[in-house]
Amino acid sequence: MMETNDRPDGGRAKPVVAVFGAYGHTARFVTAELLERGWTPVLSGRDAAKLEAAAAAHPGVEWRIASVDVPASLDRALAGAAAVINCAGPFGDTAPPLIEAALRAGIHYLDVTGETLVAIDTFDTYRDDPRVKEAGIVVAPVMAFYGALGDLLATVAIGDWPAADEISIAVALDSWHPTRGTLLAAERRAGRRVVFSEHHLQVLAGDEPPPRGTWTFPEPFGTQDVVGQFSNSDVVTISHHLDTARINAFLNVAPLKDLGDPETKGPQAADAGGRSAQVFLVEVVVRRGDEQRRVAVRGRDIYAITAPIVVEATERILAGRGRATGVVTAGEIFDAEDFLRSLPLDEVSLGNG
Repeated sequence: MMETNDRPDGGRAKPVVAVFGAYGHTARFVTAELLERGWTPVLSGRDAAKLEAAAAAHPGVEWRIASVDVPASLDRALAGAAAVINCAGPFGDTAPPLIEAALRAGIHYLDVTGETLVAIDTFDTYRDDPRVKEAGIVVAPVMAFYGALGDLLATVAIGDWPAADEISIAVALDSWHPTRGTLLAAERRAGRRVVFSEHHLQVLAGDEPPPRGTWTFPEPFGTQDVVGQFSNSDVVTISHHLDTARINAFLNVAPLKDLGDPETKGPQAADAGGRSAQVFLVEVVVRRGDEQRRVAVRGRDIYAITAPIVVEATERILAGRGRATGVVTAGEIFDAEDFLRSLPLDEVSLGNG
């Protein structure tokens, strides 16, 4: 791990964290979160004009041009950093070269992708890569709303059970005005769905429509029509480290109209911090025989909440508060309940029963 630098006042400055794709929607929240916590972000990406504009919002922040097609430029972008947070999609194009650059630099890698197929590829490619273990670094994909929250909740819910028969994760959104990156990810997925049943993760071609049903959420949502087999990256993270025979993933139907709207303008700021007014609720139910445990969290703006998730993860990793190195998930490496309670959520309900 990179040592901190001395500050002029005699204290110890926090390490530098590189933010790749720093001019994207979620990346702007990530940069602001790093600065608010006293970290030193270095902004990077391939578009000089957009980088300069992003840096102008935070006078004094350094920016470096880098392209995933030019490994040497990535090496320069990560020079002096202790970790890199990848915010640049399509992540199928950016994750592999950035992980390789992180390995060369010997620094931790985290990303905020919601691309389920990319998450699978990252785990499959680097889980047994001896270079990751030798470097002693953390590779943490999908450290975001999708991929982390459900995994943390499932880890809390399963608790002292060594295994569960079934884990169900249900997401409710009151609206969804997707970013361009979200739309591109949906196009790349091309209808394919990731499911986990009989202890096996598989990708379905999507020829048949996904199952539908209802789910009774806590307030303010109540009973909602939901679509099943939702291609949620929490299915990948949960199956990575929790022992269960089946994982169900549901999304309420209402926001899908927004996701499919060709006229969508993306998230619209509703407060001074740039968060939208979108309300989300994530509920996880873990079942073992006739017993079940239910936990949930509620908050605002799935893109904005990603910033404290990935920055909190970075902070804990660099402080040595992670339980493991290698390719990991949030629930696997951190104290899940403590992590959830550290996040700026509107409601956290972790009582079992």
